[in-house]
Amino acid sequence: PRGRHIVSFPRLLQTMLLLLLLTMAFPLIIGGREAEPHSRPYMAFVEIKKGENQSNMCGGFLIREDVVVTAAHCNCNLGDITVLLGAHNISRIEPGRQETWVRRRIPHPEYNDETYENDIMLLQLAQEARLSDQVQLIPLPRYEEKVKPGSMCSVAGWGQTSVFPGKTSDVLMEVDLEVMEDRNCSRHFLNHYKPRTMLCAGDQHRRKSSFNGDSGGPLVCGRVAQGIVSFGPNDASPPEVYTRVSQFIPWIKATIGKLQAPDPLEFSSCP
Repeated sequence: PRGRHIVSFPRLLQTMLLLLLLTMAFPLIIGGREAEPHSRPYMAFVEIKKGENQSNMCGGFLIREDVVVTAAHCNCNLGDITVLLGAHNISRIEPGRQETWVRRRIPHPEYNDETYENDIMLLQLAQEARLSDQVQLIPLPRYEEKVKPGSMCSVAGWGQTSVFPGKTSDVLMEVDLEVMEDRNCSRHFLNHYKPRTMLCAGDQHRRKSSFNGDSGGPLVCGRVAQGIVSFGPNDASPPEVYTRVSQFIPWIKATIGKLQAPDPLEFSSCP
């Protein structure tokens, strides 16, 4: 399987003809649409800096004023991580948006970078977010809560809007997906799919999905963050696999309980 990997900047330069062809072939976030601005105030844009002029991107979601959840495969030891909250168009300065360094990154201790098992990571922010109309928390599910197959959920992100590399979105995109039966997910992904800690979603009739650069974003079902964008096919064909958040509630609570309060004067580098 291929993870919904972080996307590198700067973006690849495209000719005008190629851009036109890509737009015609793959409109928007693989079958999705632009989100209503600030309709998902829990969304976080996660940027991992690789040097002075390069960075990688992921998504995430705010669960406490100083904690963002993302995917463990977004972890990178090459540079600092910054988190942007309250954004819709990441290329513009918008009222109400907040940016801060990540004080501490905590990937799940049993994350496997080959199988994507336990693909979850917590980011402790250097400064607490100020909750507002643009910035809000999203609820987590109860421990071992199951999402019924057939449930309609949605996922959002700023990742690639086509299967061709380099074309990401400045505005937040979203797409609706249907949660699938575990047996169907297992048939698609064979031994890579672990029903206890993963779930999958897609559309059986159209190509709809998150894609590269959307890693770490939430699969939202009934206003609850039930999944985390993890991995899927290279061609964005459905379904895709998400980390099942409900199985990690004890780890999330225990880890958050050990965190010290953020220090607004402390902006640390990656360990």
